[in-house]
Amino acid sequence: MKKLLVSLAAVTTLGAAFAQTKWDLPSGYGTNTFQVQNLQQFADGVDKATAGKLKITVHANASLFKANEIKRAVQSGQTPVGELILSGASNEAPVFGVDSIPFLATSYADAKRLDAASRTLLVKTLAAQGIKLLYTVPWPPQGLYSSKPVASMKDLKSTKMRAYNPATALIATSVGAQPVTIQLAELPAALATGGVDNFLTSSASGVDSKLYESVKYFYDVNAWLPRNAVVVNQKAFDALDSAAQGAVLQQAATAEQRGWQLSEQKDAEYMRELAAKGMKIDTTSDGLKKSSKSLVNA
Repeated sequence: MKKLLVSLAAVTTLGAAFAQTKWDLPSGYGTNTFQVQNLQQFADGVDKATAGKLKITVHANASLFKANEIKRAVQSGQTPVGELILSGASNEAPVFGVDSIPFLATSYADAKRLDAASRTLLVKTLAAQGIKLLYTVPWPPQGLYSSKPVASMKDLKSTKMRAYNPATALIATSVGAQPVTIQLAELPAALATGGVDNFLTSSASGVDSKLYESVKYFYDVNAWLPRNAVVVNQKAFDALDSAAQGAVLQQAATAEQRGWQLSEQKDAEYMRELAAKGMKIDTTSDGLKKSSKSLVNA
């Protein structure tokens, strides 16, 4: 009997030692994007650092939640962790949209300074919603894609312009275009059916979503660098033991540094690929930038 009790105790102890927590991590972006690839490296890093005690499964392509549903899903506890584009929630609080103020921060260095300057308020605002910020990574600078040549913002009047956050919706209405709310995963289909004429997005999206198949003009206006954020439900994070919490935070810091470097490195690669795919690239866009800034300052 004594040996049996000892054996049972050993089994119980072993089971507790290998108790596993599983998290689903939804993203609205494709598996071929550097953002999701960085997410997967983050998940793999956590798995290794916790010796398999915390398993994170990445669900790309808006397969678990649509991109604009992820923040609410994390906040409500429908999923413990998720990736979102911060400016998509700027109607909730101005700090979410600070990185999408046109021409405020147009380089990686400026975007990094803006990220640092707004981090304390961002963390505080998310915390009030029961959400913990893990890390941010910017997309490359936003450029204008168009099915027709554009010399100034006036040329966008009466067109259908894709909007993915309040800032792009405001720009569309300001130039007399019709804002069409479409998530990135749905953009190729919208272009194929004539649902969109032009839009602001990064060089990365142009390559990853093969947007060059539908539009032939790209204007490198460097309007802003929007950030994605990986966030976790605070209660889900608190439920982890201290070692697992430390591993998550350490891997998040690594993913943030890696992601910022990847974004800047890949921007140049994406620009070359867009040109190789036959897109007409305007890297100066002086007239367009001038009219854009006049619109913003009006």
